[in-house]
Amino acid sequence: MTTRIAAALAALEAEYGIRILYACESGSRAWGFPSPDSDYDVRFIYVHALDWYLGLDEGPDTLNFPVDAELDLAGWELRKTLRLLRGSNAALFEWLQSPIVYHETPGFRAQLVPLLPQAFNLKAGLHHYLGQLRRGVEEDLIGEEMRLKRLFYALRSALAARWIREKHALPPMEFAPLRALLPAYLQGSVNELLAQKAHSNEKTTVARPAALVEFLAAEYAAGQAARARLPVVRGEKLDEPLGALFRQLLGGSI
Repeated sequence: MTTRIAAALAALEAEYGIRILYACESGSRAWGFPSPDSDYDVRFIYVHALDWYLGLDEGPDTLNFPVDAELDLAGWELRKTLRLLRGSNAALFEWLQSPIVYHETPGFRAQLVPLLPQAFNLKAGLHHYLGQLRRGVEEDLIGEEMRLKRLFYALRSALAARWIREKHALPPMEFAPLRALLPAYLQGSVNELLAQKAHSNEKTTVARPAALVEFLAAEYAAGQAARARLPVVRGEKLDEPLGALFRQLLGGSI
């Protein structure tokens, strides 16, 4: 798959006349709990040639493609990316922390990562992860049987929200450091479920783990209550460094 991904990225550069600056894994393989049949969620950041930016109108700033059984491929244009960083986009913050990088222009991530804590908006981040957790609490985890995949999606979101609520900081992307916030009485159950997921397919279901589901509901309620108390930090102070970085990358001088 690494070879296929590299070929797909090279083909995109040729077809669209773009330069891919960064490409990473963004799903369960990067989070640390893939199933054997998990697809590859590849997200990339790209830049056009200078002429693309000199027209009167802005062109499309996203590339999306049909998902097949193995590969989910999508990317954002550089200017859009930097605006989203300034606006505290949680998905982008995860991409830039991914432990699996398929392609990188030398120095790209090293220049952006130090800006993430400054750009991170606690309230916006909490809202993002509570939105993901809400689906689990209200839709995916209400029956006596539930998909193991959805259980872990909800758990990771709950722990990321708890990280923001307790530490007032950007949560890590990976599940391993997040689970340090999991109460001790749930650690054994989560270990067993992780082991099961590592040998199960994406549609595997498990009997409702009552204590874990109750924990998720409690975390959702706690996050909702904390939302109003968190300060709002805005990224306008990053206009100058992000603008300078945009010009630098546009010129290909990184």
